[in-house]
Amino acid sequence: MRQPLFIQPVLQEKMWGGTKLRDIYGYNIPSEHTGECWAISAHPDGVGTIVNGAYTGVGLDELYKTQPELFGNPSSPVFPLLTKIIDAADALSVQVHPDDVYGMEHEGELGKTECWYIIDADEGAEIIYGHNALSQEEFAEKVQAGAWNELLRYVPVKRGDFFFVPSGTIHAIGAGITILETQQSSNTTYRVYDFDRVEKNGQTRELHIQKSLDVTTFPHVDAKNNFVIGDTVTTFIESEYFNVYKWNVTETFTYKQTAPYTLVSVLEGDGVLEVAGESYAIMKGMHFILPNGIADVTVNGNFEMLVSTPGPKSL
Repeated sequence: MRQPLFIQPVLQEKMWGGTKLRDIYGYNIPSEHTGECWAISAHPDGVGTIVNGAYTGVGLDELYKTQPELFGNPSSPVFPLLTKIIDAADALSVQVHPDDVYGMEHEGELGKTECWYIIDADEGAEIIYGHNALSQEEFAEKVQAGAWNELLRYVPVKRGDFFFVPSGTIHAIGAGITILETQQSSNTTYRVYDFDRVEKNGQTRELHIQKSLDVTTFPHVDAKNNFVIGDTVTTFIESEYFNVYKWNVTETFTYKQTAPYTLVSVLEGDGVLEVAGESYAIMKGMHFILPNGIADVTVNGNFEMLVSTPGPKSL
């Protein structure tokens, strides 16, 4: 009998991080500057571990390689998705990610298309989403001049917003924002601007101007969000790399799995997950995978969950 795979996440310190991952979700954070919970990850920079059933103690990367039937016998050589909860106590750097072709050629890993669900945001919080340059040359000139307010697009955000961030999109998460990020399994980031901050060693972080110019989309085009809002399930996006949904469960909801597998993060609430006659207590801050072979699951309780499945390029 297939069971859900509950994951022990990996906590990552970041100079811009804070304490919300402890204060809200109860995680044992490594410091007062903890920025990321790698919730479901098989990336070598932060591998989650199975914490229940026959695979207890096994890393998700190893499980994906040795038990491919749990994931529908995929063709992707690496587990293709990575989900995070990000606590941006301070702003992240202005950055951009490559596509798969550039990422494999220059970094030896996938590119990075991602998306953000805004869990919470301080009043007045903003993200940087896109730029105003019409060409690579204009972009380079404004970077050289430090004309950031002319170059960058600032977008106010609030709880419940969703943004699709394809590779090639200039972006930054602003201060006071907590998000659930669904992304390709990649840790390649090219920094364009880091607000002249210095690390503990007194050095500024490396910038990657030429690579950023190589991969940025010109001119910027906002990704279209075509939400489908239902009583329980909201469809945020169905894309080539991932599909992302929100489940707002009140009392009981039955999910009929048609995807090869499903990633679930519990953002609010507690209750019971029922799979093939077995019951599992679930609560805020838990993350799990419904592997291939589980057809129907029932959720009982009051929940807000972010759910993702692989898109066609991630199979």
